[in-house]
Parts: sequence; C-alpha cells; structure tokens
Amino acid sequence: MLRRFLLLFVALFGWAEWEHWRSSRRGLGGRPGTSGTGEAVVVLGYRNRGSRANFVNRWRVRAAVRSQAPGPSRLVLCGGAVGGSETEAALMARYARERGYRGPLALETESRSTWENVLRAVPLIEDADRIKIVSNSLHAEKARHYLRRHRPDLAERLVPAKDYRFGELLAVKPLMAVLGKRNLRRLQR
Repeated sequence: MLRRFLLLFVALFGWAEWEHWRSSRRGLGGRPGTSGTGEAVVVLGYRNRGSRANFVNRWRVRAAVRSQAPGPSRLVLCGGAVGGSETEAALMARYARERGYRGPLALETESRSTWENVLRAVPLIEDADRIKIVSNSLHAEKARHYLRRHRPDLAERLVPAKDYRFGELLAVKPLMAVLGKRNLRRLQR
C-alpha cells in the first residue's frame, strides 16, 4: 500500500514538474531586438485581498528579480485593484523595494485579467529588446500566447524567464499544472 502511494506521489509530482518545465520553454520568440534598450520583465499580478502582497505575488516578484539579466532591465508589474482597494502592481512594487530592489519599475494598474495584463503592458514594453513574462510556467505561457495574438512583433522578442525551478512550490505545482493545462486547452479552441 505504501509503495503504491509513493509511486502515485512520484508520478503526480513528476508529471507536474514536467509540465511546468515544458511550459517554461514554449511560446518564446526567435528575434530579440538589438537596439540596446535591454529587457522588460513583466510580472503578472494575482488577486490580492490584503494590504500587503500575498504569497503568490511575493513569489512572482522574487522570480522576476532572479530573471533579470545583467545590463539594462526593468520590472513591469501588472495588476489592478481586483481583490482589494490597492492595486496588485503597487503591492508588488512595495514588496520589491522592501526586499532591496533598487532598479527601475513600471506599474500597470488598470488590468483585471491576464489578457488585460498583456494588453495594458504593451506601451511599457514596446521599446525592450527582450521581454520576459513571469508567473507560474503555465500561466506565463498563456500570457505569451496572448502577446503573440495581440502583438506578434513583440512576441518575437520573448525570451525565457527564471520562473521555473525544479522542486520549487512543489506542494501546489500539480494543481497549477491541472488548471494551467485546462486554460491552455481553452485557448486552442
């Protein structure tokens, strides 16, 4: 009995890791810019009810900071006041500053969905040579799909972020994989 449980556990979490790893590499562009403007690291907000960044938004900010490459780079924080009175973007910006981030920030504070995150971030990322989108891997893939649908020219500048790490967020990866796969399937209809 214990052996079956362990096999099921390994299979479930192995599948989730595989799905996240694959998603982190899909939907990338083939032609980063060469103008020397650097990169924009777009952080997708997650519904936040309180007055401080929730667990998901804190994790996304940390993943965005580790995704930054040397050279010109800015964080583009996305999210309106969906779950509370303060915007997700402002909460994430405050968290980034509290953690010591001193680089440039751009805030998109009107969006209420992933589609709107992407749409409203476009003016903040148009000049970037490279664009990284940070969220959980399957959600970031969905946003890359939206960018390709809305602005294929910018989607060609998409490069991988460092939002996937083996074993990170292990307890929630299976659920995120199931929900993410369902949402990606809906996009293909």
